[in-house]
Amino acid sequence: MTAVRIPAEERLTNLVVALMATEIGLTKQQILDNVSGYRQRAEAGAKSDALEKMFERDKDELRALGIPVETIGDPTDPQDLREARYRIPLAEYDLPADIEFTAAELAVLRLAGSVWSAGSVSTDAQSGVRKIRALGIDGDEQIIGFAPRITARDAAFPALQAGIERCRVVVFDYLKPGEAAPTRRRIRPLALVEYEARWHVYGFDLDADADRTFLLSRVVSDVKVTGQTFDAALRDGAAERALAGLKAVAESQQALLEVTPGTEAALRLGRKATPARQGIHVPYVDRHIFADELASYGPEVRVVEPADLRDAVIERLQAIAARHSDEGGPA
Repeated sequence: MTAVRIPAEERLTNLVVALMATEIGLTKQQILDNVSGYRQRAEAGAKSDALEKMFERDKDELRALGIPVETIGDPTDPQDLREARYRIPLAEYDLPADIEFTAAELAVLRLAGSVWSAGSVSTDAQSGVRKIRALGIDGDEQIIGFAPRITARDAAFPALQAGIERCRVVVFDYLKPGEAAPTRRRIRPLALVEYEARWHVYGFDLDADADRTFLLSRVVSDVKVTGQTFDAALRDGAAERALAGLKAVAESQQALLEVTPGTEAALRLGRKATPARQGIHVPYVDRHIFADELASYGPEVRVVEPADLRDAVIERLQAIAARHSDEGGPA
């Protein structure tokens, strides 16, 4: 029987919905039998230990996102988790009752809620909640009260996630800025991480014989999941290593910027800046991506240093000016 492929982000959303819909919690077996994403794999013959490991990884990922997944063990033997139940306590996850919003803030929240209510809670997820209630477990009708931090992703994301879950080597074409043609990459994908609102895949590059981090937006081909496997233990701590590496790169590269106060550039760049004698210092990971962002602010920001970043911003601004001049024609 062929398993229905449920994307990892949908499985996580379904798990959140299920754990919020119960007050007494769900056992691991109830989750694996009823929550969409696990159920399909179980029906297709996936081994129970593989499903349990997937649940453990998902549980850890939700906690890393700030979602309080609570484990309720046997009160007489807290160390015995064989019949443990899991839930998301609404008291810890809901907004405090004394928080008030202005009319404008409520309008924005309603708009955001309308988007998520249509997109994040699928028919399958709601069906899963109904099945859980059929087990005799009390639920909460208000299941659209959370804001998942799982957003739209690059086209390469699903195949890379599949490679990570199945411990399979993946192959893709990667185009770096300034290169005329993409390079074929073969990696053991170990983790997908989001850093500064961009998704990266971290893994071991088989041709370079070293760990590498790749920006998903620069993957220019379909990702092929091969039959070559690797040890699942290599994934342990991979996300932490990837994020630490990206943070280290950012800290080693500091741009000195002069920004016009009160502008959008001042607001956005100020969130990650430190004051300097001449403006602000802002860390960055990728010169090309950061130059795109700085150019978008126009006259609101001026790059003092480094020179290569300043040149990259000037190049982009000149290209924009030339394009508008060509479109406008002779005066």
